[in-house]
Amino acid sequence: MKRPLRWGSDEANIEVLSSLLSARLTSGDAEEAVRTIVDQFRDSGPLAEQGGMAEVNEKKEEALLQFTEKFDGPEPGSYKIAITKDEMEEALEEIESDVQDALEIAAGRIRVFHEAGLPRPVEIDRLGEKLSLRPTPLRRVGLYVPGGTAAYPSTLLMGAIAAKAAGVEEVVVCTPPGKDGGVPASVLAAAAIAGVDKMFRAGGAQAIAAMAYGTTSIPSVDKIVGPGNEYVTAAKRLVRDKVDIDKDAGPSEVVVVIDDAANADWAAADMIAQAEHDEDAMAVGLAVGSAAAGALADAVERQLADEAYDGRSGIIDRALDHRGAIFEVENLDEALEAVETLAPEHLELMIEDAEAFAEKVRNSGAIFCGCWGTVPLGDYIVGTNHVLPTGGAARYASPLGVLDFIKWTSIVSFTEQGASPLIEPAARLADLEGLLAHARSLRLRLKGSA
Repeated sequence: MKRPLRWGSDEANIEVLSSLLSARLTSGDAEEAVRTIVDQFRDSGPLAEQGGMAEVNEKKEEALLQFTEKFDGPEPGSYKIAITKDEMEEALEEIESDVQDALEIAAGRIRVFHEAGLPRPVEIDRLGEKLSLRPTPLRRVGLYVPGGTAAYPSTLLMGAIAAKAAGVEEVVVCTPPGKDGGVPASVLAAAAIAGVDKMFRAGGAQAIAAMAYGTTSIPSVDKIVGPGNEYVTAAKRLVRDKVDIDKDAGPSEVVVVIDDAANADWAAADMIAQAEHDEDAMAVGLAVGSAAAGALADAVERQLADEAYDGRSGIIDRALDHRGAIFEVENLDEALEAVETLAPEHLELMIEDAEAFAEKVRNSGAIFCGCWGTVPLGDYIVGTNHVLPTGGAARYASPLGVLDFIKWTSIVSFTEQGASPLIEPAARLADLEGLLAHARSLRLRLKGSA
């Protein structure tokens, strides 16, 4: 963790700022390795050189099993790729009642928030013409839920419930199995609560490729969403020729803005909480004045020395060493400049008039106002989506939501009365662009015959 620096005060800070902004998404090596996997699933790839579609899908299924056993470690024959609805429901019944309650509360709040964001059709109805823009849910969506060292039922709820709120007909989930071939009960229970239609034990690049191109067991989808490691991110990029994807998922980020009145211990705890996500996670404090900056730095160091974080301590330390810093800012105007530069995934405002400051912020995925509005609440139970733009993408990208699962169709309807006054101006524009057939098509309607 870099002790308090003055924002923009000297050239030494430029190097620190550069390290903060350098979010590693994928390496060249990862992309090349993933390309070899993805190519095995393409309908025009090595497996598709001979045989009909059924045979091709069988070969892709074999490849899926081989990659799953190679990278995730279950013994051949010890598991099934498909997870049944009964397995999901059984897990829901078996988990502790307080866990089930927590999942149900989170699911309900996520559902209410996302249903409130459903778009309405756009219509213009004038004499002789009717123009409309119709929202249509995607038919089938794939959701990737990371696994391995941790379970992420919250990510499943965020993605699946948002898709269902949008009206998606079929939600397909892939998540990696453990070495025993199992999937955590909490993830299965979350799938039952969210109304997941199909679920599979498959992870990594092979799961992304399977959802994009289809196998015997896993159907091809229209769009793939959900976070993952650099191999998953690389795979999502490579399958864009077949499906839409949500966004590149980079390391998690938080910027915490505090003033003299803020609780420095709470701010420090929130920075450390963000750092435990990933050793490349970014945790930055912006403190108004030297007293607040010193208090925040002391609080971080004290908590790191006093608290035990079990197996996450190494991750936290590496993240804070790499992309952790505290800056002293002169005032909130300077803090705003820093926030806009960093464009963080999460922004916490532990300051007076936090909501007024939030109105000025253009570049942040999610803004949490006040000392009680903490990112960990948003990660689990607030109802807003925790799948957010990272790596500076908050300058142009949005949180995952119902709009990610909806496409728009323009509908145009004209009578002769409505169209006639527009035909000659349109034809003149066609003339201007040298598209003579367009102009002729238009003017034929004025003549009334070919």
